[in-house]
Amino acid sequence: MLMAASSPPPAASSSGRLGRVRLHDLAPYDGAATPAYGRAVHALSASLTRHGAALLDLPDAHAAILRCALQSARAFFRANDHPAFYLYRAGSARTSDDGGGDLAPACMDDAFRCFGEAARAALSAIARHLRLRTNVFDHLLDDTPLPVNEVSSSELLMAYSNQHLHTGHASSTACLGSSVPQVDRGFLVLIASDHPGIEVCDPNGQWYLADGISGPGDLLLLTGRALSHVTAGLRPISRYRITNETRASLTFRLMPHANAILDCSPIAAAGHCVPQMYQPISASQFMDDLCAEERAVSNHSEAPSESQGSFISEPSLRSVLSDPLSGAFLEDAMVLLCGHSFGGLMLKKVIEMARCTICNGEVDPATLFPNLALRAVATVVKMEDDRRLFHNAALRKRRKEVTERMDVLKSTGGSRGNGELVLDAENPTSPRGVQYPFVVGQRVLIMGNRRTPDKFVGKEAVITSQCLNGWYLVKAVDSGESIRLQYRSLKKVSELQLQSEMRLQPLTFLHNKYPSSGS
Repeated sequence: MLMAASSPPPAASSSGRLGRVRLHDLAPYDGAATPAYGRAVHALSASLTRHGAALLDLPDAHAAILRCALQSARAFFRANDHPAFYLYRAGSARTSDDGGGDLAPACMDDAFRCFGEAARAALSAIARHLRLRTNVFDHLLDDTPLPVNEVSSSELLMAYSNQHLHTGHASSTACLGSSVPQVDRGFLVLIASDHPGIEVCDPNGQWYLADGISGPGDLLLLTGRALSHVTAGLRPISRYRITNETRASLTFRLMPHANAILDCSPIAAAGHCVPQMYQPISASQFMDDLCAEERAVSNHSEAPSESQGSFISEPSLRSVLSDPLSGAFLEDAMVLLCGHSFGGLMLKKVIEMARCTICNGEVDPATLFPNLALRAVATVVKMEDDRRLFHNAALRKRRKEVTERMDVLKSTGGSRGNGELVLDAENPTSPRGVQYPFVVGQRVLIMGNRRTPDKFVGKEAVITSQCLNGWYLVKAVDSGESIRLQYRSLKKVSELQLQSEMRLQPLTFLHNKYPSSGS
């Protein structure tokens, strides 16, 4: 059921709830860990676990930059004479809702760097608390500093009135304009504002005002879906909503780069249990799936503006068909007399307790019987997941081979000036893709394949034109007939063959002009 956006339930105050951690204590450094660092890591993780959020206390220099950025936001949007937002990515031009004007808010570059430093420090602290290396997630993020002409995946959103911000913007990752529960798609979210107005839902389902005691030098830290995926659910997703519509705010989202692969191998290596629902997936596909899920919920709702964040409470098919304790698919599902089904470790727990964990009904092991329909569905979904995982692994392997071979060809001068990949026609073992090892006018030998007519196999031909996707139009030398073949069906004629044919041409001419009449 969708929650009403107009009248959210009252939230409790955040006094005494959130843990406040100094950014200076969380910043990674060389050398042995100090007690202050250990306390900061524990306080941050405990606050995220118990309350779904935490507060970061910035140094004075960073706090001054953020105050300047907030003042700049108010001045910028008041000058535009209407509420708006401004989206900034390092390495790119600005993106705002008005699409015009040359004046940009001040302090955006400095604010982006401050937010990025704080987000990376918090991410490393979360990794340390999970018994991982502090830099275990660095390969999923943008390089620091960014290479030339590269745009950052992370983004900084400056807003003055949240009622005009919507997820329809291609770069925005969450709706910031309603009191409906929301989640973020990235790793972390850092929010700074001049007035309180953000409510967070704790694990018990209670909403509270998270930034009620935050000062001008504090950042509210929230976790997103990408972090929950790479940590196999060990770091839950923060649910929040924005209620104050007259506030200036800065929202920074730490996002994975598009080519990153989100997997849980570091979590498994650290000894944590990884449910089967957390499979490796590319960051771009992960974000596209979330966008499609949001659009599907919005399109099927009677009130799209009120359903922007409702998808977060809907269980996925994989989670329904998996054991909540082990993550294994319910291929051994058993149904109780009460109608509820269990499998895996949860089934063992139910039998030991002799009581259903859902309805609290009594359970007699003798009355259990297999849920064949649920087992069949779980088996089919598992096969589809395994097939997709194998396909993704094969695709990554193929891309790696293509990259390695192209690097070798480039280092040996095997590429043209226009960027096309040139292969040796004698041995066209190449990565899959569009290949053009021959040029127009070149003589080739038709090797053929199963679909090539026999009359062309073994004949010499001349390349007359180059087609798309590695195809050529060739003309047979002896018959003059043309045929369209791919480069794998052709072979370059060697120089020795050409010289021998040049010597035989006069004899062939005389034989054709004065045929023998002896027989």
